[in-house]
Amino acid sequence: MRSLSTAATGMMAQQLNVEVISNNIANMNTTGFKRQRAEFQDLLYQDISRVGATSSDAGTIVPAGVQVGVGVSAGSVYRIASQGNLTQTDNRYDLAINGDGLFRIELPDGTDAYSRAGNFQVNADGQLVTDDGYAVQPGIVIPGEATDVSINQQGQVEVSIAGQTAPTVVGQLELARFVNQAGLELLGDNLLAETAASGPATLGQPGQAGFGVLMQGFVETSNVNAVQEITSLIQAQRAYEMNAKVITASDEMMAASSNLR
Repeated sequence: MRSLSTAATGMMAQQLNVEVISNNIANMNTTGFKRQRAEFQDLLYQDISRVGATSSDAGTIVPAGVQVGVGVSAGSVYRIASQGNLTQTDNRYDLAINGDGLFRIELPDGTDAYSRAGNFQVNADGQLVTDDGYAVQPGIVIPGEATDVSINQQGQVEVSIAGQTAPTVVGQLELARFVNQAGLELLGDNLLAETAASGPATLGQPGQAGFGVLMQGFVETSNVNAVQEITSLIQAQRAYEMNAKVITASDEMMAASSNLR
């Protein structure tokens, strides 16, 4: 019976759906996290009576035909890049992007990665880095004698030094944009990598056309909505149960046919 394998594909699809939802819920408090949504597509159809086929010598055409689907498969797991809430931290090295754009991060192998998480720190050399010590690009070095650090909405980094009346500009932060941000590869650790699907990065200063602005002393929270995720989880669970019920019903039908006398 086709319904056995068809329902099995439905159970596997809902299992993937629950796994995606569970990852969203697990990352509710992850800085800059963007929730994901599993998308599905129907599988090939078996033509028992092909639609549009000739049904007689007179040229009559089958108007609908008989096509039976063989189940469902995962089409993609799509990342939704909507803006998260901005939470004030009062940490002078925390930065949130209000609008479009990603921070550019240099990995240990010299390649670039990208991130929405702006919970930065400074290392022993005064360089602005991520939690893992990866340098924010372009490199920003805070002098050890600096008494205060100010980063404006356009990404200009200024420091106050004892004995100097005017602040000193020590760098300019940049943001990156992609034509298809959903095409970026997830690396973990709040990092994304450029792919052929995302297209090349377009760099620009915060506040320029198409780029968001920076908010010092804030971080962007995840865009996960707990109520929405729990609702989706219940729907996925019910769909899984219904597919399991189809398998049970199909098994009972096969048992009935095998017990015919």
